Amino acid sequence: MHKHRERPADSALGLALLLSLAVLGVEVVAGLAAHSLALLADAGHIVTDVAALGLAWAALRFARRPVNARRSYGYHRAGVLAGMVNGGTLVLVVLGIAYEASRRLLNPQPVQGPIVIAAALVAVAANAFIALRLRQAGRSLNIRAALLHVVGDLAASAAVVVAGLVIVLTGWLYADPLLSLAIAALIAWSAVRIMYETYNILMERMPRHLDLPAVEAELAATPGVVSIHDVHVWGLDSEQVAFSCHLAAAEHLMRPLETMLCDRYGIGHTTIQVEYCHPCAPDAEPGAGHGAGQHNHPHAATV
Repeated sequence: MHKHRERPADSALGLALLLSLAVLGVEVVAGLAAHSLALLADAGHIVTDVAALGLAWAALRFARRPVNARRSYGYHRAGVLAGMVNGGTLVLVVLGIAYEASRRLLNPQPVQGPIVIAAALVAVAANAFIALRLRQAGRSLNIRAALLHVVGDLAASAAVVVAGLVIVLTGWLYADPLLSLAIAALIAWSAVRIMYETYNILMERMPRHLDLPAVEAELAATPGVVSIHDVHVWGLDSEQVAFSCHLAAAEHLMRPLETMLCDRYGIGHTTIQVEYCHPCAPDAEPGAGHGAGQHNHPHAATV
């Protein structure tokens, strides 16, 4: 099993959560002072970010729990579930932004531009820093979903800055809702991709970076391997891949085969069932005997 560095991600999510809470406070105070619906709406978006980051941080810590009798693979998919929930909340955020933007198009509201710009610039700086830290923390689905929330808020805050400048310079109040709709479309596309990936993992689809025929061919070409069948490959989460197969081969081949699968294909969880005599017939029942003596050949599992 691969050992991944979790601490940088844990630290990045904790810092992101604290900074998001600070930005939320700044935007609420500034929005009320400037009578800015745009800032208050962006603050509402940050509330979802705070919830998403808190969920991602909790899922990351939960995923570190050791395996037990009921969870033989541990809790790696806690991050996948968090990614799916975060993707779903992003869809709700998009609907909220679209609804609010439609209202503003029908009834534009005047705002105090300078206060809006100053508060939004604080949010842009904080979210840019958070996004950079999360990007460096890893590429797990959980981290990517949290990063997507932060990037979405960064874009929304940047749009508020642009809209504030346009309103201050030209007085054109439609800039804010139009930019908000464009941001909503971008977030929606990314949210759908995150949810589709979590769906594929939960349905145990073959990881995209793997070519199953190539894996089978390389195993079969190993000296001492007689045959390989009943092959299964699936993702425990977005980073860890599991593998199992039935292999007719000499027992001493197991360690080199596991090392090859790990180094070349990134498969960290390997289960190879060894058939010391000959492979089971494709239509044989589990535990059925073979040949005239109807003997049961021994099996060994290597993980």
